[in-house]
Formats: sequence, structure tokens, C-alpha cells
Amino acid sequence: MRAEAVPRVLRILRGYAFTIAGIAIGVGGLVTLGAMSERIVRFIEGGDRFVLGQISVAGRGMGMGAGFTAGGLLPAATVRAIAAVPGVTGVQPQVMLPLNPSTSQFLTLTQELVLGLDLAVLMPNRHYRALPVRAGRFLRAGDRRVAVLGASLAAARGLRAGSRLTLEGASYEVVGVLERMLTAPDRFVFVPIEDAREQWVAKDQLLQTVLASGAAALTAADLNTGAAVGWAEGEDPDAVARRIRERVPGLNVQLPSELSRLLRSSTAFFSALLVGIGALALLIGGLSLANTMAAAVFERIRDFGVKRALGATDLQLAREVLAESLAVTLAGGLGGVALALVLGGAIDGWAARAGQELFDFSPRLLAGALVFSVLLGAAAAGYATRRVVALSPAEAIRRGA
Repeated sequence: MRAEAVPRVLRILRGYAFTIAGIAIGVGGLVTLGAMSERIVRFIEGGDRFVLGQISVAGRGMGMGAGFTAGGLLPAATVRAIAAVPGVTGVQPQVMLPLNPSTSQFLTLTQELVLGLDLAVLMPNRHYRALPVRAGRFLRAGDRRVAVLGASLAAARGLRAGSRLTLEGASYEVVGVLERMLTAPDRFVFVPIEDAREQWVAKDQLLQTVLASGAAALTAADLNTGAAVGWAEGEDPDAVARRIRERVPGLNVQLPSELSRLLRSSTAFFSALLVGIGALALLIGGLSLANTMAAAVFERIRDFGVKRALGATDLQLAREVLAESLAVTLAGGLGGVALALVLGGAIDGWAARAGQELFDFSPRLLAGALVFSVLLGAAAAGYATRRVVALSPAEAIRRGA
């Protein structure tokens, strides 16, 4: 019996070749649009996770700095005052600069930034104690003139571990490339804070004038645009952030919850787009699949009429249609998934040259598309069969002639 089943299934699939192709196109469209939706979800969730893992603090005023933790000047004395606030467990001074000051980006999550880290302090971000490295290594204390690149930035510039990168006239060795995180660090250049301070001075003419005039008693440790702040276990991060505001004057302190709301409001368009993409995917894929499967059953109306005239029961016909529809929709679903993966991979390969990634073919999406296609195909086939068996054998044969 088992040996006979395989050739029978193959005959069924050959007989439904065009039906399978139609289902594959519908499922392929569903999976492709769904993968775009998944990508947007991960983009928003990744940014939210990043900003909720730390309290972002910046010096007041307009400076060269950019991003969540950058602003004016944040002197070393102020960093020490922040560290003394009850509930604070770690303060990492940072220098965040635009990679290209002449380029303006709409969202911080899409900006290309240079981020200088004080490597003597552990990263206080609760969700990213260590950034995942795909190739090479991350920065170490004592490093100079080395850089670690975000995945998108490295792909856009064709750089990898061992490459050289020029920043403000200085050559840096790329010692590592991060895993793709689908959030802000994908477009960062991470360097030791000492190197970032030198870049800041080179980029900012106002800062050059201040240092040259001696009007302000500044040391290298005072050249920080911001800091990432951690909080103790059991503390409310928003309460700690308010405490910092109250006790340390002259700061821009971002409450994690406020920054999360700001991020979500700035990505509200993408959230609406996500809902639209999901609805469009279900509509296009569902209608295409259901229509194709129902049409395939109606095409066999004469065959069903003959079988009923020869004594086949409605239950036997229903079992036959169900078995065939499951085989056909599963084959079409697998073909559609394969089509979407090939198409999405080709587009992402092209987009990767600009450091972009448009699709995220998650396991839940692929499994959901297969289950959706099989269940909807079986339902459509069942509906068509019910319409067919409602006819008399003679009427079914006449309509199918």
C-alpha cells in the first residue's frame, strides 16, 4: 500500500500542476509581504529594546554630537556626580558623532554614527551587556586606532575584519563586525573614546576655538557628548532618571519610557504600514489560494458526477477531495515559500550593497504560511465539493460536459 501511495500522489500532483503553480504564486506573495512586515516589527522592537536598556544622558547645548546619548559637553565632574546619585550602578562616558556631518538622517536608528566608548567601564545597557560579534572581536581596553562596525555599515562599504577605514584623516583597522541586530548599532562605527575625542576636535571648529583660546579649563576626560547610565536591581529606571535630573543640573536626561514613546511615535508610520502589509498579504494570498483550489475542484465536476453515478458516496468523494487538496496545497505552499526565499534573497543581496535588509523570513512566518495555505486550501476545496455533491449525478455530468 505504501509503495502504491507515492506514485498515486505524484500522479495527483502532475494533474494539478497549474493549480500548484497558482497556489505557489499566492503563497509566495503572502510570504514576501509577511517577511517585509516581520522586518519592520524587528526594527521597532530592536530600537525599543535598545533605548529601554539604559538611561541616556547628554550635556546641554548644541554640539557636534548626535543620537540618543549626544548633545553638548558632558565634563568628567558631571559624570562623577551622576555616578554618585543613589540607584545608579554604572556610568559609561560616550562620544557620539555623525559619521558624515553634512548628511542629515530622519531617524537616529538609521543614522551612520561614530560611537566612542570608555572601555574602562562595562556597558550599562541591560539588554546589551556585550554586543554580538559576527567576525573578529569587539573593542578592548587599551585599544587605539581600531574600529568595530555595525553589520549594515560594513556591508554598505564592503568592509570586513582586517580592512582599513579612514576617519578624519586617520587610518583605523577594522577588528570586528557585529551581528545584524536590526536596530541602531547596525550603522555604528565603534571606536575607543580617546579616538572619538580626537575626531570630535577635528570635526568641530567651535570646540577647536575653545580649546585653543584656553577660555575653558578642559581636559581630555571632559570631552564627552553623553553617557549611558545603568540602574540597580529593584530600582525603577524612570525614577532614577528623575533623581539624576533633580540632583545634577545642566543635563538632558532621557527617561527610558519617554524615549520609548518617542521612538514609537516616530515609527507610527511604519506601524501603520505593518498593519496594511499584513492585511494586504492575507487578502492577496488568501484569495489567490482559495480561488485556485475551488476552481480546481469545480473543473472536476463531471468526474465527480460519474463517480456518484457509479455508486460513490458523498463521504468517499469528500475524503478523496480532502486528501488531494492537502497534497496540492502543501506542495503549492512549499513551492511558494521556496519562491519567496529565492526572490527575497536576491533582493536582499542587491540591497545589502547599500547596507539594507528588506525581509525577515522568520520560522514563525514560514510555518504560519504553510499552515494557512493548507487549511484555507482544504476549506476552499470542501466548499466547492459541497456545492458539487448538492447536484444530481446527471446534472453534474451535464454541467461538466
